Amino acid sequence: MIGAILNSVVGLATSVIDGKTAVKKAEAETKMKIATGEISWEQSAIEASKDSWKDEAWTVAFIAIVIGSFIPGLQPYMAEGFANLEKAPSWFQWAMYASIAASFGIRTMKGFKK
Repeated sequence: MIGAILNSVVGLATSVIDGKTAVKKAEAETKMKIATGEISWEQSAIEASKDSWKDEAWTVAFIAIVIGSFIPGLQPYMAEGFANLEKAPSWFQWAMYASIAASFGIRTMKGFKK
């Protein structure tokens, strides 16, 4: 009886250790593939941002902008805000574009050029 319980506990401990070892090995292999170029930048960006809130924050911001544009009382503020953004320094505009692009996993900003 005690032997069966000990075998179960040892088996469980071995399973836990094997599972943690497999996870560490998989992480090391993924890092090696990223370093050698086997895994693309996009895949590594997805992995890095899977727990991030940036894309949700940008999505909420865009939804608020769209909704605000249809509310008559907010339209003057929306227009003034866009006019102010248009006057912002180009480095700020590009930083904003880069932040949005990175949040959504876009690697290049070719489409943003005028």
